[in-house]
Amino acid sequence: MITIKEIFTKRELKQFVTFPFSLYKNNKYWVPPIINDEVASFDKKKNPVFEHANARFFLAYKGNRIVGRVCAIINWTEVNQQKIKKMRFGWFDVVDDIEVSKILIEKVKEIGFQNKLEYIEGPVGFSNLDKVGLITEGYDHISTMVTWYNHPYYVTHLEKLGFVKAKGYLENKFVYDHTPFPKYQKFSSVIKKRYKLKALTFTSTKQLLPYTDEMFDVFENSYSKLASYVPISQKQRDYFKKKYISFINPEYIKFVVDTNGKIIAFGIMMPSFSRALQKANGRLFPFGIFHLLNAKKNSKDVISYLIGVNPEYQSKGVTAIIFEEFMKVFDQKGLQNFIRTPELEENTAIHQLWKSFDSKTFRKRSTFRLDI
Repeated sequence: MITIKEIFTKRELKQFVTFPFSLYKNNKYWVPPIINDEVASFDKKKNPVFEHANARFFLAYKGNRIVGRVCAIINWTEVNQQKIKKMRFGWFDVVDDIEVSKILIEKVKEIGFQNKLEYIEGPVGFSNLDKVGLITEGYDHISTMVTWYNHPYYVTHLEKLGFVKAKGYLENKFVYDHTPFPKYQKFSSVIKKRYKLKALTFTSTKQLLPYTDEMFDVFENSYSKLASYVPISQKQRDYFKKKYISFINPEYIKFVVDTNGKIIAFGIMMPSFSRALQKANGRLFPFGIFHLLNAKKNSKDVISYLIGVNPEYQSKGVTAIIFEEFMKVFDQKGLQNFIRTPELEENTAIHQLWKSFDSKTFRKRSTFRLDI
């Protein structure tokens, strides 16, 4: 018999977070989170997303054994301001038993019905800065710290329960070499002169922090028309700055500014922490922190996290400036593999940006939708 339990305590949330550690034990493609960090992100007193979102956490049991989990989410900014009557679900993991998936999804559906929402979509997080989607192709590639991994049967379960594809995402990669550098170097020079722009580069986190609010403004201007976009509050910005910006190598963050010093474009990359997180196995101490610091300094794989350009400068070649600056760093560090995190299939502009690098799609993922 399968039972479902809503959880509330820190101890229970730790069980919620650690369930996938047994589900994916010895799986060489799954990348574990840092346990305490993920538990803290679900703390309503610490994460400002809970000022405008509700989240309820559920575990499914067979006897005393945990066999599934799900987080049911309502983002009230999305519902009330954007008028999108969506019931979200994320952190969805189950054993290969469709009855487990059914009981968890029924609970999500029930919450959506109670709140007069129209459909369920997931897996998604609280906003488009969170992890997204189930893998539908490309299970034999290691995940990143900003993506979920899943067994193929997850998709089968949802489809049998009546879900259909909502949004598609592509993950691409290429082997980095120096070939496109002269092209971008020349084009960057032309664009800088034509529009009176310049690049800002950093050697310390302290130097770049004063610019991060402006960066989020550009992010919102760049991504607001995408179907997955949800506005981000100032407190959320501050939370992300504290949690992530200080962790990223400062030389992996680039800004482009106009003659007034206003940011009009940005790019954020990060070293791959996937292997380091596998070695850490969910814990920073006593040795996990050393694996992460080693990856930060020495990883030969780089991940593209975000690139944004203000609408008035889109289609004007501004990204050539960003690429030129990044390629200087890549050459200096001897980087070898470049990985692009999930990008909406419909975001043709971002796919065009990378055409000179001979990117190959290695993984596809989707969110899934069910009418309530």
